[in-house]
Amino acid sequence: MMSKVAHGIVSNMRSILPRLEASVKGGLVSVRSTSKRPELSEHFTLDEAVANEKLLQYDADSKERNELETALLGVLNRVEHVPIVINGQEFQAKEDFQQVLPYDIQQPIAHYGHAHRVLIQMAIDKSVEAQVKWDKVRLSDRIDIWERAAMLIAGRYRYNIIAATMLGQGKTLRQAEMDVAELVDFMRINPVFLRELANYEPISDTQRKCRNSMRLRGLSGFVAAISPFNFTGIAANLAYTPALMGNSVLWKPSDSAILSNYFVFKALREAGVPDGVVNFVPAEETTFASVVTQHTKLAGINFTGTSTVLKVLWQLVAQNINFYQNYPRLVGEGGGKNFHFVHSSAEPETAVACTIRSAFEYAGQKCSSCSMLYVPESLWQNHIRRPLLGITASLVVRQDATYCDCFCSAVINRRAYDRIYMWLRYIDQSPTCQVLVGGSCDKRRGYYVDPTVVLVKDLDNIICREELLAPILGVYVYPDHKLKETMDKVAQINHGLSGSVFAQDESFIEQAYDAFRVNVGNLNVNDKSTGLMVGQQPFGAGHMTGTSDKLGTPHSLLRWTSPQVIKESYKPHRNIYYPYMQINDQEQGIVHMKSEQGDVFSQDESSFGHCNNEGNKVV
Repeated sequence: MMSKVAHGIVSNMRSILPRLEASVKGGLVSVRSTSKRPELSEHFTLDEAVANEKLLQYDADSKERNELETALLGVLNRVEHVPIVINGQEFQAKEDFQQVLPYDIQQPIAHYGHAHRVLIQMAIDKSVEAQVKWDKVRLSDRIDIWERAAMLIAGRYRYNIIAATMLGQGKTLRQAEMDVAELVDFMRINPVFLRELANYEPISDTQRKCRNSMRLRGLSGFVAAISPFNFTGIAANLAYTPALMGNSVLWKPSDSAILSNYFVFKALREAGVPDGVVNFVPAEETTFASVVTQHTKLAGINFTGTSTVLKVLWQLVAQNINFYQNYPRLVGEGGGKNFHFVHSSAEPETAVACTIRSAFEYAGQKCSSCSMLYVPESLWQNHIRRPLLGITASLVVRQDATYCDCFCSAVINRRAYDRIYMWLRYIDQSPTCQVLVGGSCDKRRGYYVDPTVVLVKDLDNIICREELLAPILGVYVYPDHKLKETMDKVAQINHGLSGSVFAQDESFIEQAYDAFRVNVGNLNVNDKSTGLMVGQQPFGAGHMTGTSDKLGTPHSLLRWTSPQVIKESYKPHRNIYYPYMQINDQEQGIVHMKSEQGDVFSQDESSFGHCNNEGNKVV
């Protein structure tokens, strides 16, 4: 199966995250102790350092290598039935579909069905019922579930999820391992962010007059999570981050990632997520979107995919805004047109290596994959062109993703292949495009597309603007003296999740910070646009490619909560008039009494008939 040691895998211990301190630690203990009622909010001690999940190396004859090979054979030798799961009950649809290997379309690994409208409606009803109870579960109990899930996924479920991701989604060993490590990070680090948020406390009066507190409530209703094929970790995060915050979720997985997503769903159920809190609902895209956006209880949509689909979801919600019982939260990331911009002071070797990885790993199907490369004339011909084209042409592509010398494998499915084929036909016919390497594709055994580099001579060409989600890299060579003009044009036409600049010139880097301030959500200096990590480089799109809610931060958790602030007064006022009005207690008809605790209270004794006497005229 995996005949060679994975090419390019090096020891890559993920760095330790800084300790996450609470916004407010401890709070006002003396004020809290005034009330004898149970705490409405929880507070945590943050005393643990948090680290990203360590990547395993899978050396020959290592324990993890043997475990993974066993898991791969297990997935290949059994076609798994993936059910629709609603409130813990499994359902089967009339139609039966298969998830096949993208690089061997005759080999199925799972069969499943799509939920029809009635089943989706049932899932909504069960979700709404479950949310009321789930929202009352203590934060500490939810956190315990997520931490158990992180342990299960990092341990016993790890190799099955990696195997399903490699086989079903066509990822290489390294890419699948990074994907599952990211999933563990979400499960492990999001609870840390939740502790931090829970520790925030509004300012309370220091004279012990009142106590102010805030509790994090879930959204009333249900959340629809619509996940992509390209990242198992992000797919699970879309469903389980809202659930962590007290919401119930309808998770519609991608058909092309259904087996790995189902393994994650099983792991979370085993960890303790109650039935009905997350419902696993494979469905046809338009049917699912239609049903959930027409329901009055829709509380939010969590989506990752293309900007085009995000706009459609937004329009569907807008059409029904008068019927909802909430203003639905819309969170979406669309990828967009990511780019690498090379300055004349850059190190060519770094720019080439980072660009090849970013553009062609996972066949350019990451939401952060580099799609455009901008190179100055002074570097292109003598320093970048030859290594870029030579290495790209030598990449091992047309074989099984499970082979360790495979750099990237087939694209995800027939629909993606047909779309990319049309792009290649357009490029071949465009007078301002020239294929420098690649340009071929083949669907006889699997959906293979060769890594392709295209020289583009006009920045108004659609190749420079549109998200391709393909192993196609556009290259534009700009005159050195038109640096600022080119940067301004890039900022105008390339809106994406991530962009990178390569330079040693500090003044240019400062210029790039300003030029690319708006058009990308993440800006990298001397590094590739891909490889963003939970907690270290929180990711979210820029401009019109998404809502930029920064997955992997406390901010993304706040999108799925409806905080309630509670003020409890210990010395409530009884006076109606203010001191400047110069109406004393006798004139107000108020007599003071002492309580058993010694606090002074006031009681009204008349109808304030003296308030209109001559001595109280307004000045």
